[in-house]
Amino acid sequence: MIRAGVIRNLKSHRNQAGPRAAAPPGVLEAVPEEPDDLYEALAWFAKSGVDLVVIDGGDGTVRDVLTRAPKAYGDNLPTFGVIPNGKTNALALDLGVPLGTPVRAMLAAARDPAKRKRRACLEVVRPGQAFPEHRGFLFGMGAFVRGTELAQKTHGLGFFDNAAVAMTILGAAAKTLAGGADDPWRRGEAATLALGDADPETRQWFLMLAATLKRFPLGLKPFGPPHEGLKVLAVEAPPRKLPAAVPTILSGSEAAWLERAGYRRRDVAQMALSFDGGFTLDGEIYPGGELTVRQGPDLEFVVT
Repeated sequence: MIRAGVIRNLKSHRNQAGPRAAAPPGVLEAVPEEPDDLYEALAWFAKSGVDLVVIDGGDGTVRDVLTRAPKAYGDNLPTFGVIPNGKTNALALDLGVPLGTPVRAMLAAARDPAKRKRRACLEVVRPGQAFPEHRGFLFGMGAFVRGTELAQKTHGLGFFDNAAVAMTILGAAAKTLAGGADDPWRRGEAATLALGDADPETRQWFLMLAATLKRFPLGLKPFGPPHEGLKVLAVEAPPRKLPAAVPTILSGSEAAWLERAGYRRRDVAQMALSFDGGFTLDGEIYPGGELTVRQGPDLEFVVT
């Protein structure tokens, strides 16, 4: 028997369109409004024996639930389901879950062992922390933070999902190409970076991107052909040969000249960072500092 609970974020983009259908009989439902409410909802689910947590929202809601789940469930994490109703739904796209999937369809799929996929999350950890500060799937700094701010503006113009991604990439590329040597897009951000077991390196970085997703919106392949694990793209500042590099990288090409031009792809278990600026995780901007980004545990997701 599957005991299910639904976490609904009524502030998610598609959930603001109108009332959602009630959860099926026997399914617990929580509508947390504050971070503390979210933990209390997950603790209630854990105490009630919920082994399938359905997350109704976007990437940010998924991030917040996965971050708090270890404290509520300990080492016995439940299976998760994602109902993609946010402005961005990169995890659902990666898993192949259609927008607006109803709870009933998720529960039906949960009964079929073949409709399960595993994805490792990534964890952001600061020195001395007992639990990861955040768990998510897509981390970025440098130009990616500015791109996230740009994406929030495109949301305001009515662009979401793939359209927002396209507008963000085009806008970021245009701003970088148009800027002079002192333009903040081009000069990058000072950071000390250690990729895996490599020695720390302090320099200006144009962009740093890390993810455990396999597939990305619009079929983009920033880390090369789709594969498992924690993947990193680090670009030195100022970015060289940018007009040629952008389409080459996004198509998944493994052309040797990219490395020589300062575009580094790595598969690592973790990377250590120290920087003064901010970083993004699944669409939200957080303060930087000294932190480690590492591959987290494999999580099980139901797909429809």
